[in-house]
Amino acid sequence: MPGGMQDYFYSLSDKLFSKLHADEQLLLGFSGEDSDFVRMNHNRIRQAGCTAQRTLSLDLIRGKRHAQASIELAGEKVLDIEQLDITLNKLREQRELLPEDPYLVFAEEINSTEYHHDNACIDSHEAVEQVVRVAGNMDLVGLFANGIQYAGFANSMGQRNWHSSANFNLDWSCYLANEDGNSDKAVKSSYAGFGWQPERLAAKMDSVKHQLSMLSRPSRTLAPGSYRAYLAPSAVNEIISMMSWGGFGLKSHRTKSTPLLQMVEQERTLDASISLREYHARDLAPIFTSDGFIKPDHVQLIRDGRYQDCLISSRSAMEYGKVTNADYEFPGSLELAAGELDSGDILKQLDTGLYINNLWYLNFSDRNACQMTGMTRFACFWVEQGEIQAPVDVMRFDDSIYHLFGENLLGLSKEREMILDPGTYGRRSDHSIELPGVLVSALRLTL
Repeated sequence: MPGGMQDYFYSLSDKLFSKLHADEQLLLGFSGEDSDFVRMNHNRIRQAGCTAQRTLSLDLIRGKRHAQASIELAGEKVLDIEQLDITLNKLREQRELLPEDPYLVFAEEINSTEYHHDNACIDSHEAVEQVVRVAGNMDLVGLFANGIQYAGFANSMGQRNWHSSANFNLDWSCYLANEDGNSDKAVKSSYAGFGWQPERLAAKMDSVKHQLSMLSRPSRTLAPGSYRAYLAPSAVNEIISMMSWGGFGLKSHRTKSTPLLQMVEQERTLDASISLREYHARDLAPIFTSDGFIKPDHVQLIRDGRYQDCLISSRSAMEYGKVTNADYEFPGSLELAAGELDSGDILKQLDTGLYINNLWYLNFSDRNACQMTGMTRFACFWVEQGEIQAPVDVMRFDDSIYHLFGENLLGLSKEREMILDPGTYGRRSDHSIELPGVLVSALRLTL
């Protein structure tokens, strides 16, 4: 785009604002990316490509009525202006047919911000070459995504906001072939961040190789019951994601639909070591909302095991008389505080029990009690006296967050892992979480 993406967005904004009627206001949102994607199978590149996309959203307001639309930009100013003119006129026609919106609210104080990533975008070709080399003969299947993501906001009152982030995400599994040559067991891993570190990738691949060698041993079937267990960060991520389904939003709290209702209504607590916050200052997602409000650096959701604050969207803020602190009432930049356990000593700390790398298919079995069920996935091992003995057949668990993060919690690891959401539905996700592993005295397996 001529003059850079930020300048192009602002020039389109100014053009649209000049076409407004005296009693109209216009909010504009921009999202875009320049990303490389590489799909791999059998540790070979099967599909490679790049995506350049830019989307402009419009919210045309007069009084309490408004109409919204979004268009994909072509990058040619004449074509884009022509399409935006048509869209603006259509929004005027639609708006007159719509009812008033009682919870319509947007930032009226001008708070302009500008953030540009200070790290260079990594070289996709070199990174994928390293993956292939380090993985060697392993049957690696995965997706590598890398590039720059952009977000912008502008309104007709003069506010301008811009954000860019250069990051990468490698999400993969390595499969172990059975006697028939088919792959029936796997180890899953991921590596994501802002700066590529070859030694970090090598360490993760070494861990995968070691776990694959453990998977080749005869598997063990456990009887239903409660077992001491260590949940790796990727498994903890699945549990916290379930908590996030309505768990932290003001609207869900006021309507009593939050799965954390017992923490709010009955003052039930988790272990004092559990502190969870939405960390907007991570710089992966923009600090401004789609309505132009500026997010605080963080929102402390749980402090020392007690529920503290909610995520509040602009509409909930209007409805309940609160202050906006999030774009949506679903976390996108979570951070769980670290503990005191040394990750290199986890097997000894576990002693005898389950080492669980991944969980999947989670759902609530009792939402009001924040009790969830799901399956172990990929590399799950039985450990005795600090040594891995055998892989464990897939099992179903059913347990409450008040047990796992409460009375049964033994500790959190010192080291944390940052996990970027690998989702690419429509565009690359900008959601992330940083969290430690969790050691518990009992995890209930049901079958």
